[in-house]
This record gives sequence, structure tokens and C-alpha cells, in this order.
Amino acid sequence: MLQKNMGIVLHLFFFLFGIQFLLGFNSVLAQEAKSDTITKPISSEQAHAPYVYIDCQDCDYNFIRTELSFVNYVRDPEMADIHVFVTEEGTAGGGREYQFSFIGRRAFAGTEYTLKHYVGHNATRGEIRDALTEFLRMGYASFMLQTPLGVRFSVEYDDDGSSNTLSEVHDPWDFWVFQAYVGRVELEMESNQTEFDSRWGIFADRVTKDWKFRIRPYFNYERVKIQTAERDDPVVSVQRRHGLDSYAIKSLSDHWSAGLFGTYLTNNGRNIRHEVIVGPGVEYSLFPYEVATRRAITFTYQLGYGYHDYYEETIYGKMEENLFNHQIKGEVNILQPWGNIETGFSGSQYLHDLTRRRVELYGQTSVRLFEGFSLSFQIEYSVVRDQLGLPKGEASLEDVLLRQRELATDYSFESSIAVTYTFGSKFTNVVNTRF
Repeated sequence: MLQKNMGIVLHLFFFLFGIQFLLGFNSVLAQEAKSDTITKPISSEQAHAPYVYIDCQDCDYNFIRTELSFVNYVRDPEMADIHVFVTEEGTAGGGREYQFSFIGRRAFAGTEYTLKHYVGHNATRGEIRDALTEFLRMGYASFMLQTPLGVRFSVEYDDDGSSNTLSEVHDPWDFWVFQAYVGRVELEMESNQTEFDSRWGIFADRVTKDWKFRIRPYFNYERVKIQTAERDDPVVSVQRRHGLDSYAIKSLSDHWSAGLFGTYLTNNGRNIRHEVIVGPGVEYSLFPYEVATRRAITFTYQLGYGYHDYYEETIYGKMEENLFNHQIKGEVNILQPWGNIETGFSGSQYLHDLTRRRVELYGQTSVRLFEGFSLSFQIEYSVVRDQLGLPKGEASLEDVLLRQRELATDYSFESSIAVTYTFGSKFTNVVNTRF
């Protein structure tokens, strides 16, 4: 019966995963093949202001609607005349590049263009908010000029006389940016239980047009103390997970890049005293990297050498070992007016024993099926055959409950689904910030 149920689950998973991958792949190909035709100006009878829907994760919507009140804002992209995507990527020096994609619909169908804006790492939230709003204003202008309301627009150019380019700037830091962080320091206390959790680390990044470098040490410490009536001594669990992530990535072309990766990890919960992995990798992007903020299909391959030192003897009788492995990944990331797709797969093997492998499939999709109705689901499945560091012996109940010891498993499966339906007024123009 269990095997039959697992078979049903696996068939459902591969069916949903295949739909996500094919939807993403076909959407990207269709978008790439789309012609750049421009529609004729809309008729004079359509004098009402265009309907706008904004897709943005870092926008102050109240501020935008207050400052740019000459258009109508709607709650669903199916109602929009203009669909705006605002995406961002990290740049050299720790700044951000914002990309504004304006997609015309209905009377503006066929009109589509992109604006870009760079923000330095020292920019305040107020400065970023003002910049995003001004670029939205400029983007709206070309659509408004196709309406009778276009006569109310004027164009200005601010010439400050500056002719410096990025290549002429002298940077004493050579584009290195450092960031120290304390992700969380949390203390919870009850009469019979105390829990302390802390996470901190440092980022050191250098990003140029040709290279990306990162050195990132991180530290995670968690301590749980539980006093029970059945025991005189408290139960204490200490979890340490410290490590280092690093890479050097070279841009080879619009579609290819190569890199060298290195990691270090110590994790007592997984029986890892010391783990050092180094190796090269190569990536191919089906579409040019410059369009990767809204659609991307990439494939990567990595080959690595690892030194593994364990706290306890493993179930294979090892206290330390040297291992070689390789890994391949494929990812599809799509951000379109009808929704978004993020799906992919990864597979890895140890070269000394090809049966020691891991395969992971995942997908996350949100689709607007019709006006006001959205369906989203997330699914993740892993085939696990590479737990070489499992300690010998039986795990105690305390170790299991406090997650001090990794347990053997053949697979893992997670899924979720959500449905939303919104109806009523289409407009979101009104701003009310009370409470």
C-alpha cells in the first residue's frame, strides 16, 4: 500500500514538474520570438487615463500613487493597459541596477520597452524611492503621449556638464565592498526552557563587468536547555554550524561563464568536524545574461574535490576521507504578466561510487488564470543516496527531537498549493495611511 501511494505521489510530482518546466521553456521562447511592432496611437475617444498594474517587490506604492496620480492603478494585471515590472540586480561597488519593463496591453498592445537606473550602495531608502518614482513617470510618458492627456506632458533634460564615465573613476577600494552583519541574536526564556540563537558573518564582494568575487565567512550558534521533572540534570543541545563560501567567476561571453568555487563547513548536527570542497564550474545561459532579470534558462556543471573529517565514526567505518563528486543543474526563471515560474533540477554523484547520488527537483509557480483568480503551488522532491557522514550507532530520542543527529532517509517530499480570488472595485488609486 505504501509503495502504491508513493507511486501516485511521484507520478503527480513529475506531472506538475513537467508542466512547470514546459510552461517556462515555451514562455521564454515565445517571448524571444515576439516582434517589436509598435501600435498606432489610440483613438481620441479613449480620453480616460490608462490603467496601470505594477509588479515590484521594493516599491512604496502609497508614495507612487500619491505622486503619479495621472493614471489609474488597478489590482489585477488582467485589467491593466500598462503592466510594469521593476526588477533589481547587484552591481559593482555594492549598488543596485533597477530595470523597468513597460508592457502595453489592450490599446497599447505591442508597445514594450525597458529603462535602467543605477543606484549606489550609499543611497538612502528615500533616494531610491524618489528615483523609482521618477523612472515610472518617464515610462508612463510615452503611453500618455498616445492619449489626449499627452498634451499635458513636457520634456526636460538636466545637463550637469558631467562627462565622466565609470571607466574613468578612480576607486581606492578597487570595487571591493565589505558588509558585516548580525542576522539574528534571539533569546527565549521560560521557567523550564531557555533557547539562545545567533547568526552573524561577513560579506566581501567585488563585482566588475568581467569578474565576480565573494568571500563570506558565517557563524551560527544555537543552545537549548530543557529542565524536566523526570530528570535532575537538564537536557542541553548545542548546534554549531560555521563555514565559508567563496567563488571567483569569469564572464566569458553573453551566454557562457566559468568559475572556481570553495566552501568550508563544520556542523556537529550532521557529524561534520571539517569539510572542505573546491572545484571548477561552467554555466551556459540559453538567453543573453542582460535579459536574465525577467526570463532565464541556465545549465551549470561543477566538478569538485572534498576532504571530510567526522566527529564520530560513520556507518561506513570512516573517520575521514577524500572524495570527488560532480553536479549538474538546470533552472528556469520566468517573470511574465500572466505570472511567474521558478523551476529546476539538480543531480550529483560521488565518483568513487556512482550509486552514491542525490537528485533534486523543485518548482514554484504562480499563474493568473483569469481576472482576479490566481493559482500557486510549490513542490520539492529529493532522492537521497549520499549520506556518507551518518554516524554509526542508534540515535537517542533526545538527539532526534533536538535535531542533534542526522537521520538516514531515502527521499524527501514537500508540497503546497494556494488559490486566491479577488473581486470588487478594480481601482487602487486611493491612499489612506491611517493606522
